[in-house]
Amino acid sequence: MAIVVRIDVELAKRKMSVGEFAERVGLTPANIAVLKNGRAKAVRFTTLDAMCRVLGCQPGDLLEWVPDDDTTPA
Repeated sequence: MAIVVRIDVELAKRKMSVGEFAERVGLTPANIAVLKNGRAKAVRFTTLDAMCRVLGCQPGDLLEWVPDDDTTPA
C-alpha cells in the first residue's frame, strides 16, 4: 500500500498513549491499532477530523502517500 499512516509519530511527539488518544478520539484502542498499522481500508472524515482535533495537526501529518517501487509516473 502506498499510504503510510504516521499516527505513532504524532503520538510520540506529544508523549500521548494509544489509550488516551483512543479515548479522546472516541475509538477503541484496537481500532487505533488497525489505523496505526496500516490495516484499515478506509477512514471516515469524522474520525480524521477527531484525530486532527485531538493532536492539533493536519491530515497530512497523519497520512502520507509514498509511491510503490513499481509505480511509474504518467
